[in-house]
Amino acid sequence: MSRGDRAGGPSAPRYASVDALRGLTVAAMLLVNNPGDWGHVFAPLEHAAWHGCTPTDLIFPMFLFIVGVSIALALLPRVERGDDVRALTKTVLVRAARIVGLGLLLHLCALWAFDLPHYRVMGVLQRIGLCFAAAGVLALHTRARAQWVLIGALLAGYGALLATGGSLEPFVNIASRIDHALLGAHVYQLDAATGRGHDPEGLVSTLGALATTLLGLRAGEWLRRGNRRALWIAGAVAMAAGLAWSSWQPLNKNLWTPSYVLWTGGIACWVLAIFHSLIDLRGWPPLGRAFGVNAIAAYAGSAFMLYALVALGWLDPLYQHAFAGWITPHSGPYVASLSYAIAFVLVWWGVVRVLDARKVYFKI
Repeated sequence: MSRGDRAGGPSAPRYASVDALRGLTVAAMLLVNNPGDWGHVFAPLEHAAWHGCTPTDLIFPMFLFIVGVSIALALLPRVERGDDVRALTKTVLVRAARIVGLGLLLHLCALWAFDLPHYRVMGVLQRIGLCFAAAGVLALHTRARAQWVLIGALLAGYGALLATGGSLEPFVNIASRIDHALLGAHVYQLDAATGRGHDPEGLVSTLGALATTLLGLRAGEWLRRGNRRALWIAGAVAMAAGLAWSSWQPLNKNLWTPSYVLWTGGIACWVLAIFHSLIDLRGWPPLGRAFGVNAIAAYAGSAFMLYALVALGWLDPLYQHAFAGWITPHSGPYVASLSYAIAFVLVWWGVVRVLDARKVYFKI
């Protein structure tokens, strides 16, 4: 935990737009992850069943894109002023290990709270930690040209791997088969009929997620240089390329396909450009900033709260008495479920606002 400066050293400038975008992304994560009733969720707040891309499917790539942007804003100024690159590398790797460790701890708590049949190794924080480590090291030790080459290699190589693996359908695609071979039963989902496994945050699809993070790294450098035009052009090119690629390999969050990387990366470039123009340049209020400066703490803290409510047997009575019991008869179960999700976000908005007011920021 720290007070005052939060990232990148005392001379690294902070962009309120990035904090706001990160914060709204975390708030959206909490909203879609905590409905009152999973059987009654409005369609835009659900992930695509397999192929496709709903608004909810934009949230995680947006966060990883912002991870890349934040690396550019926090690390590159320190390299330019002559800080020890080896020390910075160690800092990146230690922080990444802590993020992964926190994800493993969360899954241990979930195993206990939900009485799950097996422990899951991979997950959201684990993917964030791995992508942060790889992108951070590359930012410190490679130049822009090498990073662009690597982005192209990741997209082409991963696309070729998926193609040579045959079907892209659930459980039988090459990414799921490799993950299951490496992780065994410790994946997100096991098919009882076939024994095959799948993990939407698996090891293999992290190749696509890393490409998303590296796109954010390059976008962060454009932001540092004030090159908004590059953000608009890159966003348009990436979205067009993603749509074109999707005719061969569909948009798919579970597999983090190359088309999905490009489509969501292009949208992220445009959203970043809009936030920068409105907040940094025109002075609009940075809505979501309080979530953004305590992002991992809000995500992990909300998960711990959920697991505690489940373990204590309080979650269902809370939902039934405070929301469903009186909202459902008048407005229906979907509104009741959404109302709970919004209330969940508002509770954590209050928490992070208090922390921000007291200049308390939890760093992992």
